[in-house]
Amino acid sequence: MAQTELLEAYRVMRTIRAFEERVHEELPNGGIPGAVHLYAGQEAVAAGVCAALRESDYIASTHRGHGHAIAKGCDITAMMLELYGKAGGLCNGKGGSMHIADFSKGMLGANGVAAGGAPLACGSALSAKVLGRDQVSVAFVGDGAANQGSFAESLTLATVWNLPVVFVVEDNFYAQATGTRYHLKGLDVARRAEAYGIPAATVDGTDWFAVHAAAEEAVERARSGGGPSLIECKAGRFFGHMEGFDQQGYRGEGEVERLRSEQDPLTLFTAKAGLAEPDLSEVDVTVDAAVELAVATAKAAPEPELSELLTDVYVSY
Repeated sequence: MAQTELLEAYRVMRTIRAFEERVHEELPNGGIPGAVHLYAGQEAVAAGVCAALRESDYIASTHRGHGHAIAKGCDITAMMLELYGKAGGLCNGKGGSMHIADFSKGMLGANGVAAGGAPLACGSALSAKVLGRDQVSVAFVGDGAANQGSFAESLTLATVWNLPVVFVVEDNFYAQATGTRYHLKGLDVARRAEAYGIPAATVDGTDWFAVHAAAEEAVERARSGGGPSLIECKAGRFFGHMEGFDQQGYRGEGEVERLRSEQDPLTLFTAKAGLAEPDLSEVDVTVDAAVELAVATAKAAPEPELSELLTDVYVSY
């Protein structure tokens, strides 16, 4: 793989990490309304999958959607404006953290409904098939969302209609506070896909190379008319389920510390990629400056006009 591709993968993951860490720092200071769910620890999944996509492809996200949006190319300043509920945000300050969307980048939206993105991805995949376009849709869902009826229905639709869609299940080991050993009985979600005749793989979600390889295979299958696939990625989150409302009493002693020291996607990536330290440092400096600018811009930006309350309520087709 070319060095430019590896540096871009690092830039994406490093941007996600810096964005999330900065939001975590800012939340206690006020100014960011609504619920916020951070993606740190799972960067290799979003970055590995989206690196296999074209700009014209679609993704449907989850409530933990910042990483997906960044990996699909959404502007981080516009994202930060959205988190702060300010004018100029990706949704003009109306969506907040859980409903960021940017159709121009193929980002169909974060979603507060568990597995809500799965049927949306089926819809965009169906449109591509009917219109004869070679676009692929990706549905990101969590391990808890894999238990929702809409997810099972989406698997059925995808296989019956042979849709160009890839389901990416991000198993971060907890559905809010319930461990996968309880709500999944410790079984891989990939085994469920087999019952639908859908090719499936389970990979280490902290390993960008493993995720990317699985994503390339699944995306190529979808784009060439081979139908749906499922990729289960296992990667623990570094923060609680939701900022400010989760003391993480359900986690074992030292669990987060072990994740950060032994299963950090960025550390694992740099160890494998063989990139030069000066190049990595240059990316770090650029990313940190961009995130700081995004925060400063969001804090200084005006609130949306009151008249905006009456817009984007209905749509005419």
